[in-house]
Amino acid sequence: MTYRVCFVCTGNICRSPMAESVFRARVEKAGLGDRVEVDSAGTDGWHEGDGADPRTVSVLEAAGYGSDHEARRFRASWFDRLDLVIALDAGHLRALRRLAPTPADAAKVRLLRSYDPDAGSDLDVPDPYYGEVDGFEECLEMVEATSEGLLDAVREAVEGQAA
Repeated sequence: MTYRVCFVCTGNICRSPMAESVFRARVEKAGLGDRVEVDSAGTDGWHEGDGADPRTVSVLEAAGYGSDHEARRFRASWFDRLDLVIALDAGHLRALRRLAPTPADAAKVRLLRSYDPDAGSDLDVPDPYYGEVDGFEECLEMVEATSEGLLDAVREAVEGQAA
């Protein structure tokens, strides 16, 4: 059985494709690529069909990650097939929980930085879109800092499915 994770930000061109790329690399490295599917989407459809922001691509490639991506909008119907929906900030968390068809679906939505034990009380990953490349680098640092905690949680869930 495949465990499905979807990262969600606003337009699906900056934060969520970055999180998708980083987490997919972690999943592959952990040997879970055949059991975990990683995806991303946006709460809005402004950039549907576009590639990731060039600054996202640049920062990902400089860090050794892949960056093949096409933006799309998250749909409520996806909750049925997803196991975990990862919001990049509190606004996305609220929007996704409102969109969830059932309370069980709403419970699938978590904030990305909640998996980082050193994140403190501010669990938002700031939107780098209107800034310079250093904002994208900061975003990558935050995403990488959450990856091991998220991977541990997903590994535990996958092993629970297999039991």
